[in-house]
Amino acid sequence: MSAGRKRILIVDDSAVMRSLLRTVIARDPMLEVAGTASQGEAGLDLAASLRPDLVLLDVEMPGMGGLATVKALRARGETMPVVMCSALTRRGATVTIEALADGASDYVAKPAGHADRSCAMEALAQDLLPKIRALTGRASRAVQPNPFPAAGWCDRQRPVSVAEAAVVAIGVSTGGPQALEILLGGLPAAFPLPVLVAQHMPELFTKTLADRLAARCAMGVREAAAGEMLRPGTVYVARGDWHMEVLPPAWIQAPASVRLTQTPPVNHCRPSVDVLLRSAVSVFGSGVLAVQLTGMGSDGLGGCSAVRQAGGTVLAQDEATSAVWGMPRAVVEAGLAQQVLPIQEMADAIRSFVALAECARSLREAAVS
Repeated sequence: MSAGRKRILIVDDSAVMRSLLRTVIARDPMLEVAGTASQGEAGLDLAASLRPDLVLLDVEMPGMGGLATVKALRARGETMPVVMCSALTRRGATVTIEALADGASDYVAKPAGHADRSCAMEALAQDLLPKIRALTGRASRAVQPNPFPAAGWCDRQRPVSVAEAAVVAIGVSTGGPQALEILLGGLPAAFPLPVLVAQHMPELFTKTLADRLAARCAMGVREAAAGEMLRPGTVYVARGDWHMEVLPPAWIQAPASVRLTQTPPVNHCRPSVDVLLRSAVSVFGSGVLAVQLTGMGSDGLGGCSAVRQAGGTVLAQDEATSAVWGMPRAVVEAGLAQQVLPIQEMADAIRSFVALAECARSLREAAVS
């Protein structure tokens, strides 16, 4: 074992996949394979004896499958990150989403449809290696310029300015299913605003995620459809591989609606949080409440800047409860977040914001009358 290297445990019943993962990990000189197993039970034993920094875990295995293995790891008190290796199938998506909600940190899609092994390895490396680096604390963290220098680092007790409330827009990536289940589970069925979610996931996975959330939340949750009108008390999850934008009302007093596009990725993402937030600002102005949750990278930074410049509000998840404090960190270090909160407190903060906005609106209306 080389000092300073992050040690990876591979658990996959396919010898071909184990070999491919070994080759990909070897491309990073700061990573090494601590061990391999072909079954979940053996993987559990190796995790206990080897104490790896991260586990790569196959979704579908004979005997103890990936989901059962994740649950067993967490039940034993193992806290190392777990990345699921999933096939892009309905079954693979369902099990992967369940695993992510039950303690897995992230996932990668198994390579499919590539011309040869080298192409498959390249595709897997581009997806997997940044995730391993981020989850093991090796991702670079560039400090962003602060367009609001008076704000500086946020104080979670600092009051937000409430002008109005029209929509909640959530950006999230790594660790999203679990964070969304906690946050959305804390909002009531009668929540008075529509909620828009841009979760970095491929097509098929987002429908499965929406279905799972719908079964566990009081609000209605659905994968967004093109042309759908935004209704209060409903959560709209952006479709994987499509940007979700907000369109202004087609006539007076009509609700805004959803547009789905496949314009180029933004920040290497589609759906992109920046695209969602900027379109929401163009329609709702200062009525946007942006919520930046756990995730890699900085998608949403530009959108949150647009929200603040329009007079809207930005909340960010704290480092302690984030699977990867990348997206929230970028927003916090830029001075854009008015409150930085644990995920367990985010729903209460949103409800308080909406209640204050409703109170302010009532006072304005009373003053006018």
